[in-house]
Amino acid sequence: MRVMAQVAMVMNLDKCIGCHTCSVTCKQAWTNRAGVEYVWFNNVETRPGQGYPRRYEDQEQWRGGWHLNKRGRLELRTGSRAKRLMTIFASPVQPKLEDYYEPWTYDYEKLVDAPLGDDFPVARPKSLITGEDTKISWSANWDDDLGGAHELGHLDPIVEKVRRESEDKIRFELEKTFMFYLPRICEHCLNPSCMASCPSGAIYKRAEDGIVLVDQDRCRGWRQCITGCPYKKVYFNHKTGKAEKCTFCYPRIEVGLPTICAETCVGRLRYIGVFLYDADRVTEAASVADEKDLYEAQLDLMLDPEDPAVVAAAREQDVPQDWIDAARRSPVYALAKTYRVALPLHPEYRTMPMVWYVPPLSPVVDLLREQGHDAEDHGNLFGAIDALRIPVEYLAELFTAGDTALVTGVLKKLAAMRSYMRGITMGDGAREEVAASVGMTGQAMYAMYRLLAIAKYDDRYVIPKAHEERGHELEELGCSLNFDEGPGMYESGAFGEASGRPVPVAVETFHALRQRQTSDGIAPADSMRGRVNLLNWDGNGTPPGLFPDHRDQPTSTVPGPDGQVPGDALPEGSS
Repeated sequence: MRVMAQVAMVMNLDKCIGCHTCSVTCKQAWTNRAGVEYVWFNNVETRPGQGYPRRYEDQEQWRGGWHLNKRGRLELRTGSRAKRLMTIFASPVQPKLEDYYEPWTYDYEKLVDAPLGDDFPVARPKSLITGEDTKISWSANWDDDLGGAHELGHLDPIVEKVRRESEDKIRFELEKTFMFYLPRICEHCLNPSCMASCPSGAIYKRAEDGIVLVDQDRCRGWRQCITGCPYKKVYFNHKTGKAEKCTFCYPRIEVGLPTICAETCVGRLRYIGVFLYDADRVTEAASVADEKDLYEAQLDLMLDPEDPAVVAAAREQDVPQDWIDAARRSPVYALAKTYRVALPLHPEYRTMPMVWYVPPLSPVVDLLREQGHDAEDHGNLFGAIDALRIPVEYLAELFTAGDTALVTGVLKKLAAMRSYMRGITMGDGAREEVAASVGMTGQAMYAMYRLLAIAKYDDRYVIPKAHEERGHELEELGCSLNFDEGPGMYESGAFGEASGRPVPVAVETFHALRQRQTSDGIAPADSMRGRVNLLNWDGNGTPPGLFPDHRDQPTSTVPGPDGQVPGDALPEGSS
């Protein structure tokens, strides 16, 4: 038994309101640069919908993840190593830009600089890729306002599959429409197919916490990882020529802080903690013959941190004691293995994903309440789950490889928790028979309620810090002293930034400071367009636009900062 630690996440879908705060803060923190305009490390999808990129779940088309070959062994869907080597210079099996979307901005200059007239000026959408006018036809969550719409709902790959199996299961009449939100990040899998697909070995899984990262120095832009990832959470930076992906905000994790998407989540639906797992059994667990057994096989990988044998083995493998203690208090272990209400996303891809989800129950409660029933009575709830507005078959295709019994069991636990806590709140006392009906004790149900409903910050995020003795592993990989145009270096040669090498932050800061400290003037007047950015003004002279034109102002005898009286004649080009 080789014990290793894995940082993981659980999301409670009942709490997601689709505000996209997580997506926006992640975008601002990680992908607000040139070359990754279309990239969303975190995105919130509306279900049913095609997802992002479009129809990424259709592995018959994209061939992501793993499958069992004729000999019953794990093999990438893209084929054998020899087959992938023959197609290394051409990888057509990956989404195109239109499957993501062509990122755009708006021509705001038209709104600001348009002359006075009878018509309102229009800010046309402009492509961030070509700079030309573009027509907006798709985006990262185009399904946001179309959840359950009969015009587009049938394009969801899961809806297609469920309909093939039972034509009457999902209909899009008004009274049967349903929608819920599904936030997605990189799964940081135990058996990552992106890592296995990379010809240059640039993608690696960190030994200390299991986070999957891309070594920008080793990446050669083959893009095989994009094809290999079934969740399509690896992206290509068209400026640097490198692959990029969600980093699980590892600089924050190393100091004990949650990811930026979790920190800013309005609904407080994300939980971060540590699993201990047996690394020697990952391949065996991912190779089980029946896809419906993958969930249990993955649960079996997760070791009990209270087991003395597991603790002893972890210490032998140099797992720090504070990480073992964190695993004992881990909310993700509690939700996934202790209470068994969190489920992995698409376990049939055989990647052993480490981002899990508590399926939504709210629609059944809303439906009962609208029909005049007691929406918190466990008898009503249990009976209504079979007629859930979100079909159980749909949730099963997302989280349990089609096993509806597992999803129904989770939903019944969540329904029993509502009923059990309603009894306590209303003064009727704790009804142990409600907890027993789903195989739980009242004490365990109350603990699950506290974790799901009212958990505090320190209960939702149990993140051990990185150790000082590993500090050298956490330093910036790109040293500014061996980078073209870095501090103390010569000007850029043929293999400078244009070659795709990532620019260290120290170099960007160095150039910004040098430009501000050595510049004799200010930005050209035509670039300012009559406006002044005081943040970039170094105080030299009076930039055009700082003061209104004297022709537009009443006559004054008070001299300005440059000694000129506003009413005096000024040289051409001055304000």
